[in-house]
Amino acid sequence: MIIQLESNIAAPVKEKIMQRMGDLKYKATEVKTQHGHYLIGIGKSDFDIREIGFMPGILDIHIVSDDYKLVSRKWKVKPTLIDLGDGVSIEEGQLAIMAGPCSIESEKQVALTIEHLKAMGIKIMRGGVYKPRSSPYSFRGMGIDGLKMWYEQARAAGIKIITEVMQVSQIEEMYPYTDIYQVGARNTQNFNLLDELGRVDKAVMIKRGISGTIDELLYSAEYVFSGGNEKLILCERGIRTYETASRNTLDLNAIPILKEKTHLPVVADPSHGIGVRRFVEPMALAAVMAGADGIIYETHQKPEEAFSDGQQTLNFQESLQLVRKLKATFELKQNLQNTPV
Repeated sequence: MIIQLESNIAAPVKEKIMQRMGDLKYKATEVKTQHGHYLIGIGKSDFDIREIGFMPGILDIHIVSDDYKLVSRKWKVKPTLIDLGDGVSIEEGQLAIMAGPCSIESEKQVALTIEHLKAMGIKIMRGGVYKPRSSPYSFRGMGIDGLKMWYEQARAAGIKIITEVMQVSQIEEMYPYTDIYQVGARNTQNFNLLDELGRVDKAVMIKRGISGTIDELLYSAEYVFSGGNEKLILCERGIRTYETASRNTLDLNAIPILKEKTHLPVVADPSHGIGVRRFVEPMALAAVMAGADGIIYETHQKPEEAFSDGQQTLNFQESLQLVRKLKATFELKQNLQNTPV
């Protein structure tokens, strides 16, 4: 059960509602976010919602059977819109494109990438300054100094930043210089990190764990939402299967399933999803047709010289071709949806 409370509810009024929930054998948990004030009720007894819905201080009440209640579409039919400011948003009915290198490497690289993105009309740049690597001897990022350098160039160009946060201690120092915190596949179930991201007023994109189920991704998002942050984006980035012909298996099934289960925007990452450069384009286009609200992919001026993930990174010409096809595919999809059968 989700109870939406009036924004100016008095404490005694709220206490009476919580007491009534207890009488109905429901445990009440209070959640305050940027946009709402809720009581989440967990219990098994059946009851008529009119028994509690009439009480003062209640704006609305919803019965939600899913364990991930706040991110469920069963109570919030209207899709969530992530407003990044300056006219940049991620939302249903639009196609957000995010692109950039796997790793931020130098001022020159950042400048070239921003120039490339601006030429294509892309407003969100991806890149890593803290890199989780399988080998401890691989390049592990430029850190906070690299983020500050990147931020100065991006802001001057009107570009928003999405970058990965790996641990709780990084959240505060990264806050002034990022627009979207990315939770990578290795940290999808780092619940301490998710709890802390629930306390910030910045967008968070959670990538699906490498062996994680769709429901486990939704539970991870519930951690952030229940901590107070509604600005959430989900990302399908491929899962590990028995197949060895590609780096991962991009689960296109997950996109329409997530769109049905949750009100949150769903983004696809074809670069990590397949891990083979020549297949990134067809998988990105397929993700659009499957219903993704956005695509995030890797591009570099010289992928063969990239510090990381060069094998799945598009060069600028390939990137330009992909963006043109993404926009055409999205327009085609919109036309098909609006065409009467």
